[in-house]
Amino acid sequence: MIASVVEPVSQRADRGRIDAALERELADFIAMEAALLDAGRHDEWLALFIDEGRYWVPLKGAEQSDPDSHNSLAYEDRLLLALRIERLKSPRAHSQQPRSACQHVLQASRIEAGGSDDGEFRMRTPFLYLEVRGDEQILLAGAYRHRLVRVDGAWKIREKRVDLLAPERPLPAIQLFI
Repeated sequence: MIASVVEPVSQRADRGRIDAALERELADFIAMEAALLDAGRHDEWLALFIDEGRYWVPLKGAEQSDPDSHNSLAYEDRLLLALRIERLKSPRAHSQQPRSACQHVLQASRIEAGGSDDGEFRMRTPFLYLEVRGDEQILLAGAYRHRLVRVDGAWKIREKRVDLLAPERPLPAIQLFI
């Protein structure tokens, strides 16, 4: 049921385990992550991932249950993310002449699940993503699903999943991170 996905924690039956202040803290973390990408601070963004962290854009969007059952637009570990970041920084990167810029517009983030034994919280955040390069613009919509864990007192990304709206349609070349 969609209402249970977007209903604030303070109105859910499990509000005793997860409070609104924690939900706000997690939502602020997701907003900060998007702001780093918008500012082109990719190395700082990468540092938000745990060592085993993953960035996943399923080809089938929300209906795809795992990265092994079907192809993905992206399924990248920290090493692949670091390689992409180095390519973006290179003055010889043809795809970055002129340089790309992006803007993430986020709706309210909500906890989908949390407080498990491993301390993981799952967040859902609907978004609009705009990428601009020269005279070309790309507009994408969808929902992020973050799996967040606390490491040494700071929130870190175990997985950032990007479920695109209408993922079956042809996509232009996306240069940055959705």
